[in-house]
Amino acid sequence: MSHPKVAEAAVIGREDPITGQAIFAFVSLRGGNEGSEELSKELREHVVKAIGSIARPKTIMFTPELPKTRSGKIMRRLLRDIANGQPLGDTTTLADSSVVESIRTASSSGKDD
Repeated sequence: MSHPKVAEAAVIGREDPITGQAIFAFVSLRGGNEGSEELSKELREHVVKAIGSIARPKTIMFTPELPKTRSGKIMRRLLRDIANGQPLGDTTTLADSSVVESIRTASSSGKDD
């Protein structure tokens, strides 16, 4: 989140046939910025410089918003379910349930980098 174009982000582990688990990042950008393959590469390199190559995300999905509880906590459990193609668990505590559906639709249509 230290990148100037990133408003917020959530990172989860996603099942990977080669490594067992891979880093999957959901990223919401600041106004006026749009996700692209170029920005995805830039963010991966930013992570390498800030944290190290071990933390480089394998996949970055740009989302308009992240699913949050009414108190503002990001629901990583739901993001993990979406990334791994699992059925969603309890969504009653979500502030806006349409966010999850938009992320799920984008995920199933292959709009992740």
